[in-house]
Amino acid sequence: MSTSPQRNRGGGGGGNKEERPRFFDSKAKSKCWAKAEILAGRHPERWRKDAAGNVVCKRFCNCQGCLCFEYDHIVPYSKGGESIEENCQILQTRVNRFKSNKDEVDSTQLQGYSCDIKFTDKELDVIEMAVYGDVIRPGNECRCRTVAEMLGKYKSKDSMAACKLPHSAESS
Repeated sequence: MSTSPQRNRGGGGGGNKEERPRFFDSKAKSKCWAKAEILAGRHPERWRKDAAGNVVCKRFCNCQGCLCFEYDHIVPYSKGGESIEENCQILQTRVNRFKSNKDEVDSTQLQGYSCDIKFTDKELDVIEMAVYGDVIRPGNECRCRTVAEMLGKYKSKDSMAACKLPHSAESS
């Protein structure tokens, strides 16, 4: 029988020991997102690259797909890592799950855990249109494209036209 002390996990242990927050607060998450690498040609509030170089979408937090991400403790919480901005990074969900409670994991190791799917610009446009209802590109914020335009099935005659759905007579 082991007599080693166990850490207080927050379930009524009493004593005067302060509890460490397990999860990042909204301010830490916001700063964590802001410090992640910007994806060139994409809106920085919608898209970033995680610590392994994977493309992630801000709307896909805490889900399981290849564009999904989680806020990760660089130094694992279980090894004393705090839930603060300096100890936070975004990681594709799959990568975060494989990283688990390992610390001192370099970006090459993280890349090895990544999804094998790489999305094209056109595919990211379609996803952004579906998720946000428009596509915003830096320097071109005033115009979004329809799904038909993104798929190459329709080309607008007016490059500055607002989100118009093509009519069958125009699309021939």
